[in-house]
Amino acid sequence: METAIEQGKATDVTGLALGLYLHVPFCARVCDFCNFYQERPEGDDFSRYTAGVGRELTLRPPPRQVDTVFWGGGTPGLLPARDLDALGKSVRDAVPVLPAEWTVEMAPASVRADKLRVLKDLGVNRISMGVQSFDDATLARLGRPHTRKQVDRAVALVEAAGFDNWNIDMMFALPGQGLQAWCTDLAEAMRRGPAHISTYCLTFEEDTALWLRLRRGELEQRGEADEAAFYETAWDALEAGGYRQYEVSNFARPGRACAHNLGTWRMQEWLGHGPSASSQVDGMRSTNIHDTDAWLQGVHSGSPRFAESTALSDALLAQDAVIFGLRMNEGIRVPALRRRFPAAAWTAAEQLFEELEEEGLAGTEGGFIRLTRAGRLLADRVGLAVLERM
Repeated sequence: METAIEQGKATDVTGLALGLYLHVPFCARVCDFCNFYQERPEGDDFSRYTAGVGRELTLRPPPRQVDTVFWGGGTPGLLPARDLDALGKSVRDAVPVLPAEWTVEMAPASVRADKLRVLKDLGVNRISMGVQSFDDATLARLGRPHTRKQVDRAVALVEAAGFDNWNIDMMFALPGQGLQAWCTDLAEAMRRGPAHISTYCLTFEEDTALWLRLRRGELEQRGEADEAAFYETAWDALEAGGYRQYEVSNFARPGRACAHNLGTWRMQEWLGHGPSASSQVDGMRSTNIHDTDAWLQGVHSGSPRFAESTALSDALLAQDAVIFGLRMNEGIRVPALRRRFPAAAWTAAEQLFEELEEEGLAGTEGGFIRLTRAGRLLADRVGLAVLERM
């Protein structure tokens, strides 16, 4: 049976779930593959940041009850326990009723018992760790600041602190990685028993260390056929291990899908705080400025600064709802989306859906349009087609 969020029906007076996202921009070092906004902390950066978030939450408070909270980065777990506590208390002041799901990202090397106790006391109930691989040589090639031994220590601490809902992020198609090594990594991930596993194909983001190595000819980029083999290997192994795929890159034990991400993919609403954080709320989509000092100046002056701000339209929301919806195994219900976004180009969309079905990339079942296995392997290409046709 569908939940209220899945049907797009009212969970409150607005009919949309609300997420709260905090971007914590600090990292001990920049990983070779990462292009998220981040910086190395110095001096009183942690306390300045937490005070800034507290101020921004008073300037732009959640307009209604928050369903999910997600702290991403960067490395939120890099903050000392006292700063995590201060940040969490600012959130609790703005969110008086605990959300159903509250996730905090932690790098394995940053996990500490005192930090986990603080998070547990605040009401955090989900931990996400960027592991990427269990092979130390592979981790070193990625510039990851942890080892397999540190991952195991972090897992033991998370479980000892009473968290039974935790995620591991893994990456594949890495430099020097073959399919057998990927199978070994997947087996190692499942052996540790997380509730959720995310698997991401390596992409060479512009201006990252790996991208520069690619440009210099030191690395080769995988072809589509190679990447597809890695994808399908993960899908088969994780399904056999009891992890249900619910989105191209995400797998969970029953009832443990990430509610915050689901709300985002279903074009619900979210409010973002911190430098570079994005929001989609009250008919606007905006992104905070990608500069911590400039962001702090804005919030303390009472005039938050945005890198961009766009008025939402049926066309934009429908495009994104279809693109992200088709990445999910449940697919999309076109009649429900047409009611939500009536002014979108649905005639063109219906023609595209028919073509996808004819090509064996999509199918219709129970009122849902879903990508087939072949279609999920080409989800990015399908997304580009949606942008061109809608």
